[in-house]
Amino acid sequence: MSLEFVITSLIVIASPGTGVLYTLATALSRGARASVAAAFGCTLGIVPHIAAAMLGLAAVLHTSALAFQALKWLGVLYLLYMAWQALRERGALQVDENVRVGSLRETIVTGFLINILNPKLSIFFLAFLPQFIQAGELHPLLRMLELGLIFMALTYAVFVVYGLAAARVRSRVISQPSVMTWLRRAFAGGFVLLGAKLALAER
Repeated sequence: MSLEFVITSLIVIASPGTGVLYTLATALSRGARASVAAAFGCTLGIVPHIAAAMLGLAAVLHTSALAFQALKWLGVLYLLYMAWQALRERGALQVDENVRVGSLRETIVTGFLINILNPKLSIFFLAFLPQFIQAGELHPLLRMLELGLIFMALTYAVFVVYGLAAARVRSRVISQPSVMTWLRRAFAGGFVLLGAKLALAER
């Protein structure tokens, strides 16, 4: 593992995206425990993309317009659904003082779906990971798997930090209905913008 890989990965991970937005929204509405579950779900959503990059399935998404467009529009629709849920005070921005095991499971599944429905991630890993594999590497797939696991660990750590930091100010936020209203609008707008960005994405 190179320092260059870690630094580049951290820049990519820390950049605002759907996973960061979802983790922050969950932390502010439901607290630290739920934000950790959100971070875990978003991290799990990376697994299929790394597997796709290793197996060459990402190349299919890159060359097949139909496959790429189908997965892309499912992702767009899901992000718009997330925006609608935020405005209706449901989903990630539903204030819940008693976070149950069942609701944590739903939080993980939502985070997983947010990432798995973004075809750009598979293509990203197909282009990103090989840059850090030397030409003479004896086991390139194992090396790619190692880098993928490191990327996942960094993702989980960064998202947990985001979530726990947001959870610390949660009590001040949820005690002010006007602030929560504007936050819901802001997060809904964020999901819409990310959905629009994905809709405009090309292979």
